[in-house]
Amino acid sequence: QVQLVESGGGLVQAGGSLRLSCAASGRTFSRSAMGWFRQAPGSEREFVATINWSGGSTSYADSVKGRFTISRDNAKNTVYLQMNSLKPEDTAVYYCAADRVNFGLGPRTHGEYDYWGRGTQVTVSS
Repeated sequence: QVQLVESGGGLVQAGGSLRLSCAASGRTFSRSAMGWFRQAPGSEREFVATINWSGGSTSYADSVKGRFTISRDNAKNTVYLQMNSLKPEDTAVYYCAADRVNFGLGPRTHGEYDYWGRGTQVTVSS
């Protein structure tokens, strides 16, 4: 069993930065691919970024590439999402997810993840 708790969301002006954290419990974190997704009101949950078990491989949605950076610290059981140059269209609830015992990148489809956090709200004002 893996429990995920996101933090770091908030209100920021366009062009600003936020760093989200996702703290994980459980023994399988270091063997899990991790992903960040987001969901805006009235929209489906969409893929943002994923990272493999070691942190050596990452992948991003085109909409955030070059602005967001996913990373992880297995010693702290934590995955991060550094978000720079934020835009109003980045406003959403951000969720982290774990794909248990996956040594590659996580899937871009939210239905394939095993565990989810409750999310943290990010609001970007114009």
